[in-house]
Amino acid sequence: MKLQLALDLVNIEEAKAVVREVEEFIDVVEIGTPVVINEGLRAVKELKEAFPSLTVLADLKIMDAGAYEVMKASEAGASIITVLGATDDSTIKGAVEEAKKHGSEILVDMINVKNLEERAREIDALGVDYICVHTGYDLQAEGQNPFEQLQTIKRVVKNAKTAVAGGIKLNTLPEVVAAGPDLVIVGGGITGQEDKQAVASKMKQLISERTAV
Repeated sequence: MKLQLALDLVNIEEAKAVVREVEEFIDVVEIGTPVVINEGLRAVKELKEAFPSLTVLADLKIMDAGAYEVMKASEAGASIITVLGATDDSTIKGAVEEAKKHGSEILVDMINVKNLEERAREIDALGVDYICVHTGYDLQAEGQNPFEQLQTIKRVVKNAKTAVAGGIKLNTLPEVVAAGPDLVIVGGGITGQEDKQAVASKMKQLISERTAV
């Protein structure tokens, strides 16, 4: 089980400063969609150069032109690229084929997928590396969380690894960890805290304890 830090509301220099604080406790650093919109794939390139030992994920939320966008993100240094589960199978297949050429991986984000169980089964058969349940910002504001959805995909996914994102904080992490995802994605639960290092350290400890069981 790995810990991913999601960077959403920062520029490149702010992103580097946050990662420096918590680098020893995280496995993956995510260049969030807002950062890519503001800074472009240069953000991926610069973070990979600054932290070569970390896996960099580019949260492109691809809906079309899967192969091309995966190619560009991989060239910039991304090891994992996100595609939306709501897109068509041909886009996902194209992304998977291109990722294999570059040695990168595909994470399918299931945000706003209506029939989660059925779609997770279909996507699992397409050769993707991760399937991620994700409660978006707007739904978090309504009090929703991804824990129940995680249980659903854990039941049906046979090939891909599983990931979970959406409002995870230190006090809710034990519930997430108990479900056993392969990748735990935390944004504001770390970046919004005054002592980011202390929180990231505790989160990594909880994950390590579960992994050791």
